[in-house]
Amino acid sequence: MPSRPRMCGQWLVTGAGGMLGHDLRAVLAERDRPVTAATRADLDLTDAVAVRAAVAGHPVVINAAAWTDVDRAEADEAAATAVNGDGVANLARACAETGARLLTVSTDYVFPGDATGPYPEDAPTAPVNAYGRSKLAGEQAVARLLPDTGYVVRTAWLYGRHGRNFVSTMLRLADTHPELDVVDDQVGQPTWSYALAERLVELADAALVGRAPAGVYHATASGQTTWYGLARAAFALGGLDPDRIRPTTSEKFLRPAARPGYSVLGHERWTLAGLDPLPDWHVMLTTAARSGILAPTP
Repeated sequence: MPSRPRMCGQWLVTGAGGMLGHDLRAVLAERDRPVTAATRADLDLTDAVAVRAAVAGHPVVINAAAWTDVDRAEADEAAATAVNGDGVANLARACAETGARLLTVSTDYVFPGDATGPYPEDAPTAPVNAYGRSKLAGEQAVARLLPDTGYVVRTAWLYGRHGRNFVSTMLRLADTHPELDVVDDQVGQPTWSYALAERLVELADAALVGRAPAGVYHATASGQTTWYGLARAAFALGGLDPDRIRPTTSEKFLRPAARPGYSVLGHERWTLAGLDPLPDWHVMLTTAARSGILAPTP
C-alpha cells in the first residue's frame, strides 16, 4: 500500500510527479506556499481511506492526478474511470468532510468536438471516447459532492518541460525526420502547463477568500490553431525550419479513440473570479520558448 505523503503544508497537490504537478510545485515554491506533494507512488486515488488521510489538514487540494492515456482508456474504460471518476469522487468526499476547496483538472474531451464556436463553460457535454467519459464522471462527482467548494478546471493541448507532450515530441522527431506530417483538421488551444499551474493557484487563492464562485472554469490559452500550426510555431521558435512541417488529415493517423475535431473553449467565467483569460496561445508559446523548453535536442 502506498505510504501517506508527509504533511508539510496547507496545499495538497496530487499527481505531483506529472508535467502539471511539477509546475504546480514550482509555482507554489516561488510563492512561498507550503505544499504536500503527493505523487502516484504516494497516493492511490482509488483508495478512499488513503485519500481521506491525505486530505486531512489541507484547506486546498489541487488534483493533477489522472489516467491520461486516451487510447488505452478505450481498451479499459473501467480502469480509467476508477482513477478519473471514482478517484476524484474520493477526493470530493474527503474535502466535503473537512471543508477543503478542491480544484480538479478536467479536459476538453468532455465535449463532442463538433461545435463551430468556443464551448462555454455550461455547454452540454457529450464525450466521444472512454477517456472523456471517465473525466466527465469526475466532474459530475465534484458538482454533486462539492456544490459550493468544488472547482472543475478544464484544459487542453498541454505542453511543458516535464513529461511527454506534442511539442516535445515534434522537437525530438526533428532530429531524425527531415519532414513531418502533422494533422491540420483538428482545432484547439495549445496551453503551457506552467501557465495553467499559475492560474490554478490564482483560482485557489480567489476561492479561499470567497471571490471565485464554485463550478466550471476553462483554463486554455486564448485564440486557436491546429496541430500543424502549433508544430510550425514550435519549430520556428526553436530555431528550426517550419517548412519541414507538412499538413495532413486525421484520416492518415487513425487511433483507437476518436478525437474531437474542435476543442476551442470559451473563458467567460474568469471575470467572476476577478481574473483575465489566459493569453493568446502564440504569446504563451513564445514565453515558454524564452524559458528554454523549446530548444532543439543537442
